[in-house]
Amino acid sequence: MYDVARPAPGNALEETSRIPVLPAGGDPAAGRSPGPATPPDPDYRAIQASPEFVSLRRRFRGFVFPLTFAFFAWYMTYVLLAAYAHDFMSRKVFGQVNVAILFGLGQFASTALITWLYLRYARRRLDPRVEQLRARAGLVEEKRR
Repeated sequence: MYDVARPAPGNALEETSRIPVLPAGGDPAAGRSPGPATPPDPDYRAIQASPEFVSLRRRFRGFVFPLTFAFFAWYMTYVLLAAYAHDFMSRKVFGQVNVAILFGLGQFASTALITWLYLRYARRRLDPRVEQLRARAGLVEEKRR
Protein backbone atom coordinates (compact mmCIF):
# COMPACT_ATOMS: atom_id res chain seq x y z
CA MET A 1 0.00 0.00 0.00
CA TYR A 2 1.92 2.93 1.29
CA ASP A 3 5.64 2.95 0.96
CA VAL A 4 7.04 4.26 4.25
CA ALA A 5 10.13 6.36 3.72
CA ARG A 6 13.07 5.17 5.74
CA PRO A 7 16.08 7.25 6.57
CA ALA A 8 19.14 6.54 4.53
CA PRO A 9 21.41 3.98 6.15
CA GLY A 10 24.27 5.64 7.95
CA ASN A 11 27.49 4.44 9.35
CA ALA A 12 27.20 1.01 10.96
CA LEU A 13 28.82 2.37 14.12
CA GLU A 14 26.13 5.03 14.39
CA GLU A 15 23.44 2.40 14.33
CA THR A 16 25.02 0.46 17.19
CA SER A 17 25.74 3.57 19.28
CA ARG A 18 29.40 2.61 19.36
CA ILE A 19 31.05 5.62 17.82
CA PRO A 20 34.69 5.81 18.88
CA VAL A 21 35.67 8.89 20.83
CA LEU A 22 38.62 10.81 19.47
CA PRO A 23 40.95 12.74 21.74
CA ALA A 24 40.49 16.51 21.78
CA GLY A 25 43.78 17.06 19.94
CA GLY A 26 42.61 15.16 16.88
CA ASP A 27 43.45 11.83 15.33
CA PRO A 28 47.17 11.52 14.52
CA ALA A 29 46.35 8.76 12.06
CA ALA A 30 44.18 11.18 10.08
CA GLY A 31 47.09 13.57 9.65
CA ARG A 32 46.02 16.10 12.25
CA SER A 33 48.53 17.04 14.87
CA PRO A 34 47.62 16.42 18.48
CA GLY A 35 47.10 19.39 20.79
CA PRO A 36 49.76 20.74 23.10
CA ALA A 37 51.32 18.22 25.43
CA THR A 38 49.88 18.26 28.91
CA PRO A 39 52.35 18.47 31.77
CA PRO A 40 52.71 15.34 33.88
CA ASP A 41 50.63 15.09 37.01
CA PRO A 42 52.39 16.09 40.22
CA ASP A 43 53.62 13.37 42.53
CA TYR A 44 50.85 13.61 45.11
CA ARG A 45 52.35 10.91 47.31
CA ALA A 46 55.61 12.84 47.57
CA ILE A 47 53.69 16.04 48.34
CA GLN A 48 51.70 14.28 51.06
CA ALA A 49 54.89 12.90 52.61
CA SER A 50 56.70 16.27 52.52
CA PRO A 51 57.42 18.01 55.83
CA GLU A 52 55.60 21.13 54.59
CA PHE A 53 52.38 19.19 53.98
CA VAL A 54 52.67 17.38 57.32
CA SER A 55 53.10 20.76 59.04
CA LEU A 56 50.10 22.16 57.17
CA ARG A 57 47.92 19.25 58.26
CA ARG A 58 49.13 19.64 61.85
CA ARG A 59 48.20 23.34 61.83
CA PHE A 60 44.79 22.57 60.33
CA ARG A 61 44.05 19.84 62.86
CA GLY A 62 45.38 21.95 65.72
CA PHE A 63 42.67 24.50 64.99
CA VAL A 64 39.78 22.35 63.83
CA PHE A 65 39.81 19.55 66.39
CA PRO A 66 39.75 21.68 69.56
CA LEU A 67 37.03 23.96 68.20
CA THR A 68 35.00 20.99 67.01
CA PHE A 69 35.26 19.42 70.45
CA ALA A 70 34.35 22.71 72.17
CA PHE A 71 31.33 23.25 69.94
CA PHE A 72 30.16 19.67 70.40
CA ALA A 73 30.46 20.03 74.19
CA TRP A 74 28.55 23.32 74.06
CA TYR A 75 25.84 21.76 71.88
CA MET A 76 25.50 18.68 74.10
CA THR A 77 25.30 20.91 77.19
CA TYR A 78 22.37 22.70 75.55
CA VAL A 79 20.65 19.43 74.63
CA LEU A 80 21.16 17.88 78.07
CA LEU A 81 19.97 21.00 79.87
CA ALA A 82 16.90 21.13 77.62
CA ALA A 83 16.17 17.47 78.38
CA TYR A 84 16.89 17.34 82.11
CA ALA A 85 16.94 20.88 83.55
CA HIS A 86 13.46 22.12 82.67
CA ASP A 87 13.25 24.52 85.60
CA PHE A 88 16.56 26.17 84.73
CA MET A 89 15.88 26.39 80.99
CA SER A 90 12.37 27.81 81.49
CA ARG A 91 13.59 30.57 83.82
CA LYS A 92 12.64 33.99 82.38
CA VAL A 93 15.52 36.33 81.68
CA PHE A 94 13.48 39.31 80.42
CA GLY A 95 9.95 39.53 79.05
CA GLN A 96 9.01 36.22 77.45
CA VAL A 97 12.65 35.31 76.72
CA ASN A 98 13.93 32.41 78.81
CA VAL A 99 17.33 30.75 79.23
CA ALA A 100 16.55 28.10 76.60
CA ILE A 101 15.92 30.71 73.91
CA LEU A 102 19.16 32.49 74.77
CA PHE A 103 21.09 29.20 74.66
CA GLY A 104 19.46 28.32 71.34
CA LEU A 105 20.39 31.68 69.85
CA GLY A 106 23.85 31.17 71.31
CA GLN A 107 24.18 28.07 69.13
CA PHE A 108 23.73 30.20 66.01
CA ALA A 109 26.05 32.90 67.30
CA SER A 110 28.77 30.40 68.20
CA THR A 111 28.50 28.76 64.77
CA ALA A 112 28.98 32.14 63.08
CA LEU A 113 31.87 32.96 65.43
CA ILE A 114 33.64 29.67 64.75
CA THR A 115 33.20 30.15 61.00
CA TRP A 116 34.65 33.66 61.19
CA LEU A 117 37.57 32.45 63.33
CA TYR A 118 38.35 29.63 60.91
CA LEU A 119 38.25 31.91 57.87
CA ARG A 120 40.60 34.33 59.61
CA TYR A 121 42.93 31.53 60.70
CA ALA A 122 42.96 29.92 57.26
CA ARG A 123 43.64 33.22 55.49
CA ARG A 124 46.57 34.02 57.79
CA ARG A 125 48.09 30.64 58.63
CA LEU A 126 46.99 28.03 56.09
CA ASP A 127 46.49 29.71 52.71
CA PRO A 128 50.06 31.07 52.38
CA ARG A 129 51.47 27.59 53.05
CA VAL A 130 49.04 26.01 50.58
CA GLU A 131 50.21 28.45 47.91
CA GLN A 132 53.85 27.55 48.64
CA LEU A 133 53.04 23.84 48.28
CA ARG A 134 51.20 24.45 45.01
CA ALA A 135 54.09 26.49 43.64
CA ARG A 136 56.59 23.76 44.53
CA ALA A 137 54.39 21.13 42.92
CA GLY A 138 54.00 23.20 39.76
CA LEU A 139 50.24 23.53 40.18
CA VAL A 140 50.13 27.33 40.17
CA GLU A 141 49.51 28.94 36.82
CA GLU A 142 51.39 32.10 36.06
CA LYS A 143 49.31 35.18 36.69
CA ARG A 144 47.83 36.62 33.51
CA ARG A 145 48.83 40.13 32.61
